[in-house]
Amino acid sequence: MTDHFDAVLLAGFGGPEGPDEVLPFLERVTAGRGIPPERLLEVGQHYLTLGGVSPINEQNRALLAAITDELTARGIGVPVVLGNRNSVPFFADVVADLEKQGLHRVLALATSAYSSYSGCRQYREDLWQALDTTGLTGHVEIRKIRPYGYLDGFTAAMADGLADALHETIARDGSIDELHVFFTTHSIPDAMQDASGPGGTGAYLAQHRAVAERVFAQAVAGLDAAPPWSLVFQSRSGPPSMPWLEPDINDALRETSSVGIRTVVVVPIGFISDHIEVIWDLDTQARETAESLGLGFTRVRTAGVDPRFVSGLVDVIVAELTATPPTLDGIWSGTCSTDCCVSARSTRDVVPGI
Repeated sequence: MTDHFDAVLLAGFGGPEGPDEVLPFLERVTAGRGIPPERLLEVGQHYLTLGGVSPINEQNRALLAAITDELTARGIGVPVVLGNRNSVPFFADVVADLEKQGLHRVLALATSAYSSYSGCRQYREDLWQALDTTGLTGHVEIRKIRPYGYLDGFTAAMADGLADALHETIARDGSIDELHVFFTTHSIPDAMQDASGPGGTGAYLAQHRAVAERVFAQAVAGLDAAPPWSLVFQSRSGPPSMPWLEPDINDALRETSSVGIRTVVVVPIGFISDHIEVIWDLDTQARETAESLGLGFTRVRTAGVDPRFVSGLVDVIVAELTATPPTLDGIWSGTCSTDCCVSARSTRDVVPGI
């Protein structure tokens, strides 16, 4: 079954594993982006509040184990390894180790579910750089799986959390008449959004809106009434002079409190696990904003290692291992083409996408 690929690389963002790693990690992440030093120190404090350890690495190790177990249960023995863009184990070291084991055809699955430069193409660039740095170009082949936010298991996991929050509100308050649902994702520069998708089709926003609509429809099925919902953004890190996607969730909370809403439910569809940007930007900052406004606040869990999500990821992996990928239309098709998610500030080569 594995004639086309002989290893799977779970491609993570990475994160610090101790206080001494926080600033070097942030400097790697923001290299060449013109992020003010004071912003790095501010974000660094978020990590230090958690002991200097990012939860994302342990979450990705758990996801790797869950994917491996699911593949094994299906009788597929392909090895699955973890590599990171910005922390140990770096892509280059992992690729070199795979080559030493005689594994030369690598299928990469990023821990980012949507199309954008930072969420997709930059992974492809960094994987190409790993091949170039190790001198393995032409000896090791890497292909990256396209974004996968469309997966039924992903939307079902998020919908269950939202449905639970809605039913809890009804049980407590008698209705959801004064409730608003916020779907959140990482803000990106307007220019990056415009360039996302094949040929610059604005896929980032389109994909998130499509996922939000599916999650919402599943969550409110069977209810007598449905609350209003909005797509909002978080975790902006760019200079103030650069336009980024808005509104920020904290601004949206302030606006909502002025029109009679008393309870908010936040659904972080832009993330697959509860890492620092969920824990800090939502559970800490957004919650504090809501409480200061007198708003009830519930944050829905991310998909994490929900068995349905893991099964969906393995479906995608197996489809590529067997050269039988699904046919996708519209905003999910062709999202790893040569001209997908280009950046004006980067002209690096990329590994192929599939």
